[in-house]
Amino acid sequence: MFLTPFKSLTWAYQLHYYLCFRTHRRRQSLPSIEPLLKSLIHEICERHDYHLLSCKAYPAQLRIVISLRPNQSVAKVIQTIKSNTSRESKLSARLWARGYLAQSVGRVRVSEVRTYLEKQSTHHGYDSRWLPPVHRYCAVEPVELTASHAVFDLSHHLVMSTRWRKGIFSSAAGRALTDYWLRVAAKRQFAIDRVSTVPDHIHLIVRIVPSMSIEECALLLMNNGQYFMAKNYPQLLIQARVDQLWQPGAYAGTCGRYTTALIQHWLGEGI
Repeated sequence: MFLTPFKSLTWAYQLHYYLCFRTHRRRQSLPSIEPLLKSLIHEICERHDYHLLSCKAYPAQLRIVISLRPNQSVAKVIQTIKSNTSRESKLSARLWARGYLAQSVGRVRVSEVRTYLEKQSTHHGYDSRWLPPVHRYCAVEPVELTASHAVFDLSHHLVMSTRWRKGIFSSAAGRALTDYWLRVAAKRQFAIDRVSTVPDHIHLIVRIVPSMSIEECALLLMNNGQYFMAKNYPQLLIQARVDQLWQPGAYAGTCGRYTTALIQHWLGEGI
């Protein structure tokens, strides 16, 4: 059974990231160019379709909160901001150090998303069944992700629905699909921290490396999931009378230890 792979998705999303990078050798150079620097960052964000939420310059650091689209990767955004500000800052010395800090923030903390996933079975009324068609996975030890010259924690809440919201997944199929996804994640350098599977949709908490966009991660999950289900559980797809496993869209929201509002309050100023 062959299901056509997805190449793009429609999205509902809220993707916020807190980024910090230092000056080269921690030189106290930013106060001398602060008005120009903020103007440049606004211009760069508008030009490249980034939504700047907050920006604060310290003598040797720049800290920003930025909202991105699902197809935009954090590493590319930082490279764009650094290279453009360095070129146009009019400083003779090198402006930025090599590394950076990147953290996901959002409307809610990651702890609240974990609790929400735990309650999916109850929320949808499956707990009253003798054999609930649900499966939950929680990583015992978080997988460590690494990237050169970066300290990062980029957590995302992903939601994917079955075609026409048909009830396709059984608890056994959900468990088997999760095990397969974990192998895909290990190979493609992202991490799955939590999964909650009910018959017609799946919630995940995934962490990605800065060079990966959340759209790239979602496409890996959806296309590999379709391949796995068509190969191992074709009867479930036939019974549901679907020509694709998934709806051609998804939800993605960032979450982290802190909320966007808290980080913006800590920085003490918005844009």
